[in-house]
Amino acid sequence: MLAPLTSSAAMRAVVDDRARLQHMLDVEAALAWAEADVGLIPTAAAERIASFCRADKFDPEAIGAASVKSGNLAIPLVRMLTDAVKAEDAESAGFVHWGATSQDIIDTALVLDLRDGLAALDADLARAIAAFTALAEKHRHTDTVARTWLQHALPMPFGLKLAGYAAALQRSRSRLARAGRENLVLQFGGAAGTLAALDDKGLAVAEKLAARLSLPLPDAPWHSHRDRLAEIAAALGILAATCGKVARDVSLLMQTEVAEAFEPAGAGRGGSSTMPHKRNPVAAASALTCAAMAPNLVATIIAGGVQEHERALGGWQVEWPTFPALLLAVSGALAGIVDIAEGLEVDAAHMRADLDITHGLIMSEAVSFALAKKLGKQAAHHLMETAGKIAAREHRHLRDVLLETAQVTAIVPADEIRRLFDPAAYQGVSQQLIDRQIAAARPKT
Repeated sequence: MLAPLTSSAAMRAVVDDRARLQHMLDVEAALAWAEADVGLIPTAAAERIASFCRADKFDPEAIGAASVKSGNLAIPLVRMLTDAVKAEDAESAGFVHWGATSQDIIDTALVLDLRDGLAALDADLARAIAAFTALAEKHRHTDTVARTWLQHALPMPFGLKLAGYAAALQRSRSRLARAGRENLVLQFGGAAGTLAALDDKGLAVAEKLAARLSLPLPDAPWHSHRDRLAEIAAALGILAATCGKVARDVSLLMQTEVAEAFEPAGAGRGGSSTMPHKRNPVAAASALTCAAMAPNLVATIIAGGVQEHERALGGWQVEWPTFPALLLAVSGALAGIVDIAEGLEVDAAHMRADLDITHGLIMSEAVSFALAKKLGKQAAHHLMETAGKIAAREHRHLRDVLLETAQVTAIVPADEIRRLFDPAAYQGVSQQLIDRQIAAARPKT
């Protein structure tokens, strides 16, 4: 029941038991064909073995139960596959899993799982990036409050914030694509990483196996070197953090006292069991939940990288439940952000009104720098600090205080003072930055 709250449907399909089982069987079938390609086993045997490499022919629960004694999923699966082939062809059964070790099958199946998982994330990333990019264009002239330390800082266009989301998500998209290309590689080394059981044909089989699975062939087996998987995990964790940042911003913008932007509305969405008026940030809550889960899962993968000699004890095994959990959590974080990006509701009028709630204090830097050109930076800063305190104490607009300050009106005309309080006139190179981030968010060929 909880899975839909913290994962995407696409990722749940990727990490499903039968999907994992099918990937293991895909490796076994590809291994048999690769060995037939180089003449190690008969082609008829490869054909027979491959015909049984279908997940619907096996019971995942039985494999899981048997793995308690064997120590991993591959051993009972190989035994069951061998028995199934043997029932029809005893000779072909002798070539099942020829020259491989359990870790070859499990690791390569994990690589295939991760490849599918990254593809599922890429599809959602494309949606979120496209939606935030469109919103950034739409709101490039929507004035809003830039907040630092959760306090009003300066005016900014809301489109700049949205473009920043798109660019950050595109960086994660590029990072995951690069990590996948470089690190999702074949694992095939036999019992101790030497492929000794295949005599002088080990590399030839590895090349054929990699080609059949459409995986790169690494320089050597990597049974106890998990740096490639750690890099994948780190990239996943960074994506989760980016999703969490966006979700945190949106949840703060949805606060009753702020009410500047909202998740999409819908019947029964974000409601309360007792308070009919509530509109809770449910997608943000889901994304933040998942973003909180991901770092510890990443840390577990990295901690598991401390492995012994040529084959590990414990460090390898910890990856089995952790990677699926990490994929699910990251997919849940991203699914929440896709939901937000494709349905974000923006109250531009409220954003503009919120710029005025400090009675002009948000424009104090703009005025201070204008005065500094004639008074010097320190003198202008001191003058504005004094004027700000008067405005706050007397609950008056800073502009009106300055218009009554002789030291100011003597050097700045009244019309110029009023102009300095226009939020749209003090946004620096924001429009250029929006353009640059939108350009950065476009997919790279």
